[in-house]
Amino acid sequence: MGKIKVCIIGVGNCASSLAQGLKYYDVAGSGVGRDLNGLMHWDIGGYGPADIQVVAAFDIDRRKVGRDVAEAIFAPPNCTAVFCPDLPRTGVKVRMGRVLDGVADHMADYNPARTFVVADEGEADAAAVVKVLKESGAQILLNYLPVGSEEATRFYTQCALDAGLGMVNNIPVFIASDPAWAQRFADRKLPVIGDDIKAQLGATITHRMLTDLSKKISKTEAVQSVAAGRIPDDNIHIGPSDYVPWQNDNKVCFIRMEGRLFGDVPMNLELRLSVEDSPNSAGVAIDAIRCCKLALDRGIGGALESPASYFMKHPPSQFPDDEAFRLTEAFIAGERAC
Repeated sequence: MGKIKVCIIGVGNCASSLAQGLKYYDVAGSGVGRDLNGLMHWDIGGYGPADIQVVAAFDIDRRKVGRDVAEAIFAPPNCTAVFCPDLPRTGVKVRMGRVLDGVADHMADYNPARTFVVADEGEADAAAVVKVLKESGAQILLNYLPVGSEEATRFYTQCALDAGLGMVNNIPVFIASDPAWAQRFADRKLPVIGDDIKAQLGATITHRMLTDLSKKISKTEAVQSVAAGRIPDDNIHIGPSDYVPWQNDNKVCFIRMEGRLFGDVPMNLELRLSVEDSPNSAGVAIDAIRCCKLALDRGIGGALESPASYFMKHPPSQFPDDEAFRLTEAFIAGERAC
């Protein structure tokens, strides 16, 4: 089947977890006895995790720019779990990208342990980025910029279109769910999956499942989609709090749900969930990348609604999780176009 060649935009914690996972599950598939915890699919259309190859990467931090991807993913301010430390050199160096609004507010005050330190070399313009994408042979662009990078996301999205790449948009900047951007991908017969990647077991999926039993816009809509009727705005609040430095890459979720049982007797549920954030979404990213490649192989362009509904919090169309799963399996099997 060949390799799935990807370019990573933003070599942060999520990119680190993904790169580690590609090697970790390559070992798992070689018969050494390691199980496959954390993968939803071992095979998608003939592609395994080890078929994903990073061929280009962009960042703006001087501790990453110019270093091999295998080294850069462990450089500060990255702080996620290290579960596969012995990565071989890839031969792919991280290139200086474009800053724009790609530095999060909570990273503005200098602290070597957790703050961006912008590289001294000149920023890349669109022509330079497109040239790298074409020369590297990249097929899919992965957006791992910090949340809130509106301008930077649009910049790299246009570069992907100009270079003829599909895209997986992992952050809550609306590209696939924006009809104008989706149409641009459709016009070029290029697939896009987005927006805002889910974790395998995080606040959104936990809340959705609890709702089914009984980042603000995308999280709220993800939960509303499984409620029997739309919950009044005054009675639902879902969203992240401020950045908490000492949590590093750990995310803590608190959920309180109130309802009524037999005889209108009141009940309430309170839950605390703690997860390592970046590895939590890496397994989802591996599946999204492979579905994007299937669309490229099949000549399908535009927003891929079925995979997006399963992998993303703010897809172009929301479906209950069981329906999103069914639609995605049908897409993988080639039974539906998108």
